[in-house]
Amino acid sequence: MLRISQLKLPAEHTPDQLRKKLLRAAQIREQDLLGFTIRKRSLDARRKPELYYVYTIDFTVSHEASVLRKSGGRIQNIRETPYHAPEHGNRLLDASPVVIGSGPAGLFCAYLLAEEGYRPLVIERGAPVRERKADVERFWETGVLDPSSNVQFGEGGAGTFSDGKLNTLVKDPVGRNRFVLETFVRFGAPEEILWEQKPHIGTDILVHVVEAMRNRILDLGGEFRFHSQMIDLRPDRKEIVVMEKGRAEILPAGALVLALGHSARDTFQMLYEQGLEMESKAFAVGVRIEHPQSMIDEAMYGRRSRGALPAAAYKLTEKLDNGRGVYTFCMCPGGYVVNASSEEGRLAVNGMSYHNRAGVNANSAVIVTVTKEDYGSDHPLAGVEFQRKLERRAWEEGQGCVPVQRFEDFCNDRTAEISRQILPQIKGSFRPGNVRRIFPEELADSLEQGIHGMGRKIRGFDQEDAVLSGVESRTSSPVRIVRGEDFTASLPWVYPCGEGAGYAGGITSAAMDGLKVAEAIIRRYCS
Repeated sequence: MLRISQLKLPAEHTPDQLRKKLLRAAQIREQDLLGFTIRKRSLDARRKPELYYVYTIDFTVSHEASVLRKSGGRIQNIRETPYHAPEHGNRLLDASPVVIGSGPAGLFCAYLLAEEGYRPLVIERGAPVRERKADVERFWETGVLDPSSNVQFGEGGAGTFSDGKLNTLVKDPVGRNRFVLETFVRFGAPEEILWEQKPHIGTDILVHVVEAMRNRILDLGGEFRFHSQMIDLRPDRKEIVVMEKGRAEILPAGALVLALGHSARDTFQMLYEQGLEMESKAFAVGVRIEHPQSMIDEAMYGRRSRGALPAAAYKLTEKLDNGRGVYTFCMCPGGYVVNASSEEGRLAVNGMSYHNRAGVNANSAVIVTVTKEDYGSDHPLAGVEFQRKLERRAWEEGQGCVPVQRFEDFCNDRTAEISRQILPQIKGSFRPGNVRRIFPEELADSLEQGIHGMGRKIRGFDQEDAVLSGVESRTSSPVRIVRGEDFTASLPWVYPCGEGAGYAGGITSAAMDGLKVAEAIIRRYCS
């Protein structure tokens, strides 16, 4: 297999033009090209409105040595080693491995264990993904919350109701990232996620992918138990207590994977009381901000019509004089703000896109990092209580609905009517509120300064009619469950895993961490 990079074509090109570009750049004839695949594609907008796609292409020819000799080093001969699971250990598992949670970390951990013959049991407090989708939509329509089946809890995890971004900055020398993407494609995701610079799936497709992965695990002898919550564990007996439909049951766990997700606050409390070593960690809070997608397209592409290009995305950061950083997070082109609450009397928001990203508004979280200095305690669960405090204020500001506020009114600390220029695109009921009052003064000031700074990078970002909603409080876990180099916690049969345990951030990194934990179990035990 040969690889060539930096093939540059106008954004509006045809597949035939790409093929001809490859033939010219590699100096080969049509009949000598046996096949090619796109390895990577990124958009070059440095000379907007002239926009270009830049490709890396893998291809095969009938005479590799000759092509390499003529290329002057521009073409490489590649021998990629595909991802594979480690050799199995020799210890016997005295019971099935149990995975708590079926978000990306738990799902990929269970998937690899199942493929290797370990027959995992997955415990999920929420509903199967189709039932969960109906529960979430019912909540958005009626405001009636199911605390166990919502945007945070249920099959697929919190990432199912998000933009479905799959890019990650995690270093990946053994191919886990590629394996995650290929697995998504195997179970129904679009093939372009394998090569796009910023791949995403979208909520509408993720639902089907998650269900297909579950069915594969079941076919391999795994088991899923939905509407089941781990409420206790027995450290000396390698057992857990599970509550299912009002009935408690004691289950053995040969290895226990804690893929809890970042919102499993009651489980964090139980684990703390059981003496599992954990610590608080920094996270970030802020608001969702909405602008017309057409404004973002023009700013990023340099032209009013984006044509066949996808809805434009952005990523912005600001360093403030007070030492804090303000940055955008989970930007959703053509997306929606969603009520992402999971506790009665508290309100949190998130962002979501469908695969086509066809909504009229763009939204993103604008967030500021908080540490234990902000919540004034070294207690491992102090960050959880800080989140809850903000979410209670958000619920009160919106009287149970998502509170929204124009940016000008946020700056002037007042409640006023919702903007008529930029209509909020929100899943769930919303109403005017003073979003600023949700935050301590220093954090509110930091958000205001950060948005003004971002307005110097994208014209109109800090316009007076930009719509803010709050509170974006579930950006990452406020807790880290301590684990060692062998991936075990202070209990040697317990494996903290994924974003909720403090070791990932986002769908792909959580899935990769799930693979790492599965590998640790495989190295230790035989199937």
